[in-house]
Amino acid sequence: MESTVAAVAPGVETIPKTDAQPDHPGSRRNRSGTQRKHRHVMPKLAAAWAVVLAVIVLGARWWWNEEDTGAPPTVPLANTATLSNEDMDFLNLVLPKCAAIFSEFLAAGTPETRNQFVLAPVLTSSRMARFYGLNPMTRVDAQSLKLAASAVLKRPAGKALETQWDGSEGRKIEAFFREENGEWRLDWDHYARYSDYPWALFLAGSGPAEGEFRLLVRERLADERKASDTLSLVFYAPRFGQPGEVGFQSPEFLVSRNSPDGKLLDAAFKLARGGGQVFGSTLANLNPEGMIRVRVNVRRLEVNMERKFEIVKVLACHWYALDEPGVATAAAADDRPQATSGQWGEVMASGL
Repeated sequence: MESTVAAVAPGVETIPKTDAQPDHPGSRRNRSGTQRKHRHVMPKLAAAWAVVLAVIVLGARWWWNEEDTGAPPTVPLANTATLSNEDMDFLNLVLPKCAAIFSEFLAAGTPETRNQFVLAPVLTSSRMARFYGLNPMTRVDAQSLKLAASAVLKRPAGKALETQWDGSEGRKIEAFFREENGEWRLDWDHYARYSDYPWALFLAGSGPAEGEFRLLVRERLADERKASDTLSLVFYAPRFGQPGEVGFQSPEFLVSRNSPDGKLLDAAFKLARGGGQVFGSTLANLNPEGMIRVRVNVRRLEVNMERKFEIVKVLACHWYALDEPGVATAAAADDRPQATSGQWGEVMASGL
């Protein structure tokens, strides 16, 4: 037997005419009364259905968020016995907030969504777009992270929070937070190890001729050359989630010890060899042995069929999005020239 389905407009009942239902005045009165009754019932049903839909949508949204981000990870304080009461109060107040922000940041699937959780979001958005256009967005499951250590970083501009997390597959993730306009936000440049262009491609001659890079640097033959007028340096790209490992390395750079950049780097190496860290950080040093972190402007040139690299300026001896160099030297940072003689790395144009 075949059946047909008729579309019914809300609030109007369509009653098919049959032989058993003759069209006479009494019938029309009954049908009219039925229609009036349904006109009152249907809006109530529509309202009830709207409420049910709203409950379903809100419940689904809550379930999806729980499934996607999960509750912020548990963040017990580390080494509480060594903390002052002031630092303990600070961590108790700030750490749960930052853990929740970090969890939401990691769960965000696009740079645009992540941007709402980072410092200086308007300025950072263009860098995030460029960076993720050249580098894959590394996925980190917030639920897999476990807080390994946290510490208060004290600066004249105010306190900040630095954290280290243990992740799956042996990953170690670092996250640094500062307060901005009354809200705690993630330092994305530090988290992503932001550079204007991938270091290996830049060394190979690709991309812009000058850029800012977050790198690891090693002093070659430090003991043998300690009486030398120059520092022999090699720069390496860091590897996200694997702070003890390095990526592509640069050719050798010779930097005058008496130049402002040389003094800054020399001071940072001495601080690291003595067991200290920039800004007096108390977290474990995760750098490869003998290496320090730097933010540096490097320029690439082609001279007589040779590819050369010039250190334009050492901006800081850390990866934070902070203007301070991180270590104190006799030379004022503002007095440093944009370029210093002798700061060259050479490689044959066909060598990379």
